[in-house]
Order: sequence, then structure tokens, then C-alpha cells
Amino acid sequence: MANFSKSNVPQFSVDVYQNEYLPEGGREVNGIVTVTSTGGGTSGGAPLLGASASPSQIPGRTPDAAVVVMVDCSGSMDYPPTKMRNARDATAAAIDTLRDGVAFAVVAGTHVATEVYPGNGRLATADRSTRAQAKEALRRLGAGGGTAIGTWLRLADRLLSSADVSIRHGILLTDGRNEHETPDALRATLEACAGRFTCDARGVGTDWEVEEVRGVATALLGSYDIVAEPDGLAADFTAMMEDAMGKEVADVALRLWTPVGVEIKFVKQVAPTVEDLTGRRTEAGPRAGDYPTGSWGDESRDYHVCVQVPTAALGQEMLAARVSLVLPDPAGGAPQVLSQGLVRAVWTDDMVASTRINPQVAHYTGQAELAQVIQQGLDARKTGDVDGATAKLGRAVQLAAASGNEETAKLLAKVVDVVDVATGTVRLKAKVTEADEMTLETRSTKTVRVKK
Repeated sequence: MANFSKSNVPQFSVDVYQNEYLPEGGREVNGIVTVTSTGGGTSGGAPLLGASASPSQIPGRTPDAAVVVMVDCSGSMDYPPTKMRNARDATAAAIDTLRDGVAFAVVAGTHVATEVYPGNGRLATADRSTRAQAKEALRRLGAGGGTAIGTWLRLADRLLSSADVSIRHGILLTDGRNEHETPDALRATLEACAGRFTCDARGVGTDWEVEEVRGVATALLGSYDIVAEPDGLAADFTAMMEDAMGKEVADVALRLWTPVGVEIKFVKQVAPTVEDLTGRRTEAGPRAGDYPTGSWGDESRDYHVCVQVPTAALGQEMLAARVSLVLPDPAGGAPQVLSQGLVRAVWTDDMVASTRINPQVAHYTGQAELAQVIQQGLDARKTGDVDGATAKLGRAVQLAAASGNEETAKLLAKVVDVVDVATGTVRLKAKVTEADEMTLETRSTKTVRVKK
């Protein structure tokens, strides 16, 4: 493990957990890479909600952030009428959570995107006065029109790109399907916005598509979730904004360097959620590639790296991969290496050593399978494949229990009746609410950390 730090950048550390021993002829090497960022400060340690301290008085903080909140104002937000009211209140609560000095704007989203505050293609600077003005503007929000999420994101991108800041963040709320633009148009927007800002996405109620909301958040390296009841929006929006205010450094990349002859099988984030980063690699010099991780505050995440190495003689040892956290130089120079760790391979005839499964690797392999079988089970249930759904969701119950993922186990218990946890024997419930099914689908990728 190595540590590197720089003034006003949190300290990053990398720890690699693996069984480096391979049997004769063995080629697959797995490692869990734990990345921890500390010392940057989080929202919990800074005055919020219009506090009297200015950003310069808050240790370790600078007003180096911009946030755009995108609120669905399509016609369906009027059914029931409390939904629009809750959305206004939630956005007001998020605005209250902005710290002084942060640039911000509010966008109303229908089949077009409209600047609600401050308007004229500008961002406001958060202080007591602008927060009050923004909340006054929110009171005039009404519901009407269609849904074209790509237009909301493109306006957010234009607004955020006007700010000379390092942290650019969006918060997006929708209650319906993206019916007023094509999937290709939304995909093109996400490709255009990727790497320019991060975005948390929320679906309220049960009339939206999980895959659409997940697609937005995944492409823009943010979180996604369901808020089944509109009265839960304010707490959720406040928590999202507090998390955004805790980010201190953006555009961090996980750089993987491999020796000649080593093939990368996959790179996945496995905690706090499962996200496959393999296809998001950008080349970074000879035998090196960068995988995006987005913005960081005080937090820890786990990544699963799997590589295939050439065979070697017993007793031989090699570096299978070097994992680094890198921060681009805004001036275009060499990136700053924040921390790094090594993945090793050692060939041995000690069968006990070479067959031992590292507990971190085993845990997260199970968590990735858990997310997969939940999705497969729900897909089978939707198509009427009772046997397939029962088998997959039974396996999910088994994996959730084995890994201690209690939250997922509770969600599964709303969709199936558990007969035997150990064997994964379940029966599909005859009646399942749409909210319970969507909550399970939305949160299926959330993982629990391995008990070290």
C-alpha cells in the first residue's frame, strides 16, 4: 500500500486483498482493491443549512462546487397532487442544504427543460438571499407536459460547464417513463455528458422505468434509488445534497497497468454497489488504462480486479497488475498519483495455499451473483416463468443470508415466501405490490462490506 497527498486534496490509500498463490498451470488472479479517501471533510463536519460560517471559515473546504437540481414537472406529477407539492418541498430542502458559496440552479423538466432559478443561462451563488429567492421560485412550479430526460441533462450540462469549479453535480427526479425522446437520443446525451458532471437520480412512485433511471446514474457515476412514497422525498433530497456537499475531489480514475501477456478479464466496483467498469476503460499509455470513479469525499469503496496471467514455473513470482488512483492535471501535464497497490501471482505446489479462497474475493463474488440472480429472477417473474423466477430468487435468498446482506433479504421476503434459507427454497408470493418489486429491482446492486 502507498499513500500520496497534496494540499486541499484528501489522502487516498489503496489496500489489495487476494490469495496470490496459484497452482501449477493456474492463470486467473483475483484481487479486491479497497480505496479509502480521508481528510477531505464530509458534510457532517461542516455547517450547512444556511449556517453563519462562510466557506473560508470551514477547515478543508472551498466553494469549488456547482449543483443543478432537475425536477420532473410533467403532467403525471399532478397525480396525486401531493406528488408535485412534495417535489417542491424536497427541492427546497435540498437548496437549504447547499453551503454558502456553492454555485447552483434549478431546472424544471418536461418535454423541454426550463430554467426555474436563477434563469438566463446563469448559476446563482448560494447564500441566505439566493436560497430564499430559489425557494420562492419553486412555489410557482406546476405540472404539465411530457418527459424528455435528455433535454434536462443537456441544460444541466450547459449550466454546470459555465462554472469554474472542479465538482459538478446534478440531482434528477422523475416520476415517469422517458416517452418524449428516443432511447438513442437519451443514450447520445449520456455519452455527451459522461465525465462532465456526476448525477444522482431518483424515481418517485412506481410509473417510471428502473432501467432508465439506473442508466442515467450509472453513465454519470451517481447513485439511484426509488422513493415509493412522495412524502419521503425531502429526507432523500437532503441526504443526496449533503453527500454532494461532502465531495472534495473530482475525476479520480482507477488506473490499471499490466505487464506484457496479462489479459484483463474485468474491473468492477463491488461496494457500495455493483457497477461493471470494464467497458469504460480509456487508454492511458503503454499497457495502462483508466476506469472512471467520479467524485470523492470521506469514503471507502471496493473494486474487484480479475486478470489472466501467462503460465509460469513453480516457485516463480510476478507482478500481475499495478492499481493506482490518479488525478488529471487541469493544465494537461502528467496526472498526480494519489495512491497505489500491487496484485501479485506466485506459483506453488502447496495445494492448501493455492486452493484457499480469499474471503474478500469470495464475499464480493457472491454479492455480484446476488445482484445478477435478483434481476434474472424478476425478469422471469415478469414473463410468467414461475420455475425460473423461483430458482433465481431462491438462490438470491441463499446468497443474501450467507453474506449478511440483511436489507436485501428483507426486500426479497416481500416478493417470495422463504421456506428454507440454507437451501434457497422459496415460493413466489401470489400478490406483490409494484413498489416492493421495483424497490427490490432498484436496490439489487447495493452490497454490504465484507467483515474483515
